Amino acid sequence: MSSELSLAVVGAGPVGLALALHAARALPDAHVHVFDARPADLDVSRDPRTLALSLGSVQEFERLGVWPAIAPASTAITAVHVSQQQPALLLAGLAARLRLPPPELLLTAAECGVDQLGAVASYGAIVAPLQAAWFEAVAKEPRRLSARFGTPVAALKATPAGVEVDAGIAEHHDLAVVAEGGVFSAQARKALVHDYRQTAWVGQVTLAEPADPARAGTAYERFTPHGPAALLPLSPQGGAARAALVWCVDAADDPVLGLDDAQRLAVLNQVFPPRVGRLAAITPLKRFALGLNAERTLVGGRGNEGGAGQGRIVRIGNAAQTLHPVAGQGLNLGLRDAHALVAALQSAQGRGADLGAALKQVEWQRAPDRWTLIAATDFLARSFTWQLPGLASARGLGLAALQALSPAKRLLARQMMFGWR
Repeated sequence: MSSELSLAVVGAGPVGLALALHAARALPDAHVHVFDARPADLDVSRDPRTLALSLGSVQEFERLGVWPAIAPASTAITAVHVSQQQPALLLAGLAARLRLPPPELLLTAAECGVDQLGAVASYGAIVAPLQAAWFEAVAKEPRRLSARFGTPVAALKATPAGVEVDAGIAEHHDLAVVAEGGVFSAQARKALVHDYRQTAWVGQVTLAEPADPARAGTAYERFTPHGPAALLPLSPQGGAARAALVWCVDAADDPVLGLDDAQRLAVLNQVFPPRVGRLAAITPLKRFALGLNAERTLVGGRGNEGGAGQGRIVRIGNAAQTLHPVAGQGLNLGLRDAHALVAALQSAQGRGADLGAALKQVEWQRAPDRWTLIAATDFLARSFTWQLPGLASARGLGLAALQALSPAKRLLARQMMFGWR
């Protein structure tokens, strides 16, 4: 593989920009070009979408030098509380008879020996510093790096020696990495597709009481008969605690659609456990269809069949796998994809190996992490649609068992923070 690798990154979201910044530093002779349809002068910092970052993702942004700019607008996650609403009567009766604690799981940063399990930040608070860092890098090395903003990529065509990128003018590159995101309903279908027929309602809530410092960094996940609901901690406002809400329900029998804000608050106060506190206000909610849309492998895939260069198109992040938000790990998985790809390219240059060998290494290296998370989120998402006797009891018993088994809790926490390593 030539040290003067030409790399095209399609998509300037958090995953694409993190990949470009890492590649520019780790591959000092490589030419890196970032393409995105949005104009360069668009103020991305105002994008309010909430993203959950694992500790591994926080550390990746620290390595890239952008975390100091993200941190002030972020909220640390110091604990994760998972519980089940209205356990089945069998489980409730058994728990009362045996004097067992309720079916819940609590993971804390302290018991894992870290300061935080992760962090919460808006899309804009993450992308704006990454974009600024990329523009700065381009200004320093314009002969090697470029930012092609306002330039949508119409097509990618595999060639025997690489990839032809059509962005108004056809350009040839050794490797193209697609890192575009998008929601499930708007994406082209990949190799593995399943519509969960669920709707995610997203927005923010405010608690009535002043923020409790002891619980200010707790993220809550609640399993309900309709689907999972989650609250992610946000910085207090006016002394009151705030949280980002993700509320997943059955799309065919949507219990949220016909409610006004007061009714939605009343329902949510019944959904979440008392330890959350009383929810006092809610912002207008937006809804999104949920589904699984994944490639079988990062290398090759959709729109990349035939030709000797078919393995020169790589998809990472949401371009490779769009998951159900039940675990909140989609962005973290994409950042691990990006890191592994650059590490493989760097290692291959040091060995004098060819590009195909490096990409094959990424394909095999990333498979366990990808498929563990794809399978876990798919199983959980589908389980809320199964009408099986005792399923709620089994789920509750599983939470209680995890809470009682410290080694299992630590293993789960490590998976959440760093993925499969």
